Amino acid sequence: MSPFISVTILTKNSQKHLAACLQALQRFPEVIVLDNGSTDETMAIAASFANTRIVESPFIGFGPLKNLAAQHATHNWILSIDSDEVLSQELADEILGLDLQDTRTVYSVLRHNYYRQKRIKACGWDNDVVERLYCKQTTRFADLAVHEHLQLQDLRVQRLRHPLRHFPYDSIAQLVEKANKYSTLFAQENRFRKSSSPAKSYFKAAFSFFRNYILQKGFLYGYEGLTISFTNAAYTFYKYMKLHEENQKSDKN
Repeated sequence: MSPFISVTILTKNSQKHLAACLQALQRFPEVIVLDNGSTDETMAIAASFANTRIVESPFIGFGPLKNLAAQHATHNWILSIDSDEVLSQELADEILGLDLQDTRTVYSVLRHNYYRQKRIKACGWDNDVVERLYCKQTTRFADLAVHEHLQLQDLRVQRLRHPLRHFPYDSIAQLVEKANKYSTLFAQENRFRKSSSPAKSYFKAAFSFFRNYILQKGFLYGYEGLTISFTNAAYTFYKYMKLHEENQKSDKN
């Protein structure tokens, strides 16, 4: 077992997949669960695992929250995963077997994305490679409220061999809820930084649907492919329309 890795997880009402997520992490020496206001069984589930430490914070944006979780970690190497992601035994073995001498290397992993337990290899959900393991002395997440990412300038990215399983949605309601939340965060974050208009919102949404459903072969996945493609298009429309409204506001509003 590598003594150098702390796992960080953000949670809010994450009871659905959290037990499976934490079960797969039991061989890691430390798991930091940073919760921002759960009202379900999330905290109780987290507390039931001996290697888990719970900290709490209000929502300050996903990038800042991930950096805050890393600050609470004992070790310099951070494995940042989501509460709906589950490591296979093979991926855990691979990570725990890494040498981790080069602090300027960031490790990425391919995610297999599922909708209601069905793996989706279309709609932009395939070829989903994300950076997950890094040294906090060398890099950190960009301070973005949404679509946060590790800062990779002058760093080397090495791809791990085994995939990470990701279970982001169990229903259409969850797709819609996330689209509403993330579009609001996008608009707030980009107010006065990006331009938008009703026409831009429409054309970007129309192209999003065409790309996901036709070019990225969502039509091969039945109602799931249609649902995902349509929701992605709606998210695109909402985020640019919300940005348009935000840009119309004066600082006095």
